[in-house]
Amino acid sequence: MSRLTPREETILSSIVRQYIERALPVSSVSILEECGLDVSSATVRNDVARLEEEGYIVRPHYAAGSIPSDQGYRHYVSTLSPPQLPLEEQFLINHLFHQVEDKLEEWLNLAATLLARQTRSVAVVTAPRPAAARFKHTELVSLQPQLALAVLVLEGAKVHQQLIGLNEPHNQEGLSQLAASLNKKLTGLSTSRVRTVTAKLIESEKLVAQSILRMMEAGDKHAGREIFLDGWHYLLSQPEFSHSARLAGLMSMVEERRLIELMHTGKDACVQVFIGRENQAEAIKECSLLISSYGLPDEPLGTMAVVGPTRMAYQHAISVLGYIASLISVLVADLYGASPQSIRQNTS
Repeated sequence: MSRLTPREETILSSIVRQYIERALPVSSVSILEECGLDVSSATVRNDVARLEEEGYIVRPHYAAGSIPSDQGYRHYVSTLSPPQLPLEEQFLINHLFHQVEDKLEEWLNLAATLLARQTRSVAVVTAPRPAAARFKHTELVSLQPQLALAVLVLEGAKVHQQLIGLNEPHNQEGLSQLAASLNKKLTGLSTSRVRTVTAKLIESEKLVAQSILRMMEAGDKHAGREIFLDGWHYLLSQPEFSHSARLAGLMSMVEERRLIELMHTGKDACVQVFIGRENQAEAIKECSLLISSYGLPDEPLGTMAVVGPTRMAYQHAISVLGYIASLISVLVADLYGASPQSIRQNTS
């Protein structure tokens, strides 16, 4: 794929902006009028033809207007300047949050409502997970020469058990020594830190540590499953969702919590953008999914997402999602008695 010229960049951006606004194929005349380019319409048509050859746009036929492809949207998003929500919108959002009760559920419900309203899309917000599980203590109980019961105790008095098949015979004394060594190395560590340490352990310790890690990961995965949802009525008004099958597929993903599983991949502090075919799930391969985490510094506790057509106002959607996620992080940090994350407006 060859590099776009400055004029082609300008034309592609114009096509994306106009299609997002009108949901109609964009003509060469419209591009000239919007961009004010000092070239002929024939020159614009030639540039449009090259954009089509390179996969940035699609046209039903030669004389038709241009529609951005997933690749065209991706290029457009990658060239956006760091999104900043206008100050007046920041003030309004802050004001609305300070009008509700100081309850986490009220904040998250308002976050979903504001995200849906601002982006004209479906917004999904997950409740914070409890603070990440931390290793406290483990015991190994010999059942057979090569079979042991691992008892894991986490901070907060949560207890998990799992059978472990051993590579070689161990008596109870050997298992107790192995457990003591692991307790020394893992005490107080979060799941992510246990994962890092496990990779560096000797083979006999690694087998047990991997079992411990699986138990901790399972505990983290099933915590914090409540969701706050808004915006279905906005999608119903979008031409892309005039076909009930497409909307039904997305609704099924939400109801079956498959969308929530995808959201849990968004553990970065920046807004992640997945456009069309970049999405893993078939039901949203014609949608765009924006995800951001929120929580304590260096410890994401929940996620929020916006799902809508690929014809999304990305600049505004990214800025509002990033701002609200950061604001919720500040409120949650205050609730947890921790130092809040700074307000961020990043994207990837």
